[in-house]
Amino acid sequence: MDRRSFLTAAGATVSVSFAGCAGLGGSDEASTEASNTDESTASGTSTGDTGGPDETLVVGTYSAFVDSPSTSPGAWVKQRFEEEFDARLIWQTPSNEVNHYIERRNAGVDIEADMYLGLNTDHLVRVDENLDDGLFADVGDVAGQDDIKPGLQFDPDGRAIPYDTGYISLVFDGTATTAPDTFDSLLAEEHAGDLITQNPASSATGRAFLLHTVKQFGPDGYLDYWSDLQDNDVRVLGSWSDAYSAWSGDEAPMVVSYSTDQVFADQNDANLEEHQIRFLNDQGYANPEGMAVFDGADTPDLAREFMGFLLRPEIQGEIAVRNVQFPATESADLPEDYAELAQEPPEPVTFGYNELKGSVSGWISDWERQFASN
Repeated sequence: MDRRSFLTAAGATVSVSFAGCAGLGGSDEASTEASNTDESTASGTSTGDTGGPDETLVVGTYSAFVDSPSTSPGAWVKQRFEEEFDARLIWQTPSNEVNHYIERRNAGVDIEADMYLGLNTDHLVRVDENLDDGLFADVGDVAGQDDIKPGLQFDPDGRAIPYDTGYISLVFDGTATTAPDTFDSLLAEEHAGDLITQNPASSATGRAFLLHTVKQFGPDGYLDYWSDLQDNDVRVLGSWSDAYSAWSGDEAPMVVSYSTDQVFADQNDANLEEHQIRFLNDQGYANPEGMAVFDGADTPDLAREFMGFLLRPEIQGEIAVRNVQFPATESADLPEDYAELAQEPPEPVTFGYNELKGSVSGWISDWERQFASN
């Protein structure tokens, strides 16, 4: 079955799978509005009991973590947490995600959440560049922290800890093309018009790919590379969903996405030959996602218990499968075939917090100016 037929035959399934896989992007596929604490506004959650739970934990996150019941982990996590703890969990998914809380803190109004789930390094830079006072508290003592893989910690000030990670890669239709091995060979004439990627100003996935080019060519060379990409007819769309949908519709044979794509494809019985992975220069850009407790949270101790809950082996494994990501810990319980489907790059690369602070906004602005002018 070709990809277009697959989409037609399994349209409903694919649409929710986009949302689930969008969690890989970390934040650029938000599609729901739920900027209040009414848990009934977030898909995959249930209304709370009128009695029983002693405490309520409000967790802000990106919508794809909760709004796709068939693949997103939100509803499953809520059920498991509430079964074990005498507490009610409410997901809060504002459309502008962590910016929502930056704006509220700047306006001097109540945050109305206890913690945020889905932070990445450039989110944390944005928080610190836009607030004089801190948004998050010190992470403190959280069970399971010692199991987090070396190299995933991204907050030098100890406020956020990772709960999963993804690697940006090319995904290509192996029945239509063979993807290049290097950034330079991506510029070959034979690949003209073959690549779809995302706008780094509006997409976490596109931003990660842009940062990978900065990593590869340096702050003084990445714009020249993008000029060459434009000459080779690269197509830039607004979000991961836009790009993946266009690729799935056979508009081009290659798309910037995630090296766990075959996990998603296998869940939908797709032809894995059409979901091949390529790491340019044998590298994948790492994009760990973290969680942090808001400074002034109503239930900080419960928030830290929740963080420890998420780092348990069985929870880590289930989140990885449902969110189509890699777990953050060494001890996660994963299906036997997961390692065959989710590919780790030979050389993970990423920018740390101190490298991005003061730089990432300028790199994106310069890219926007150049891309718009060409």
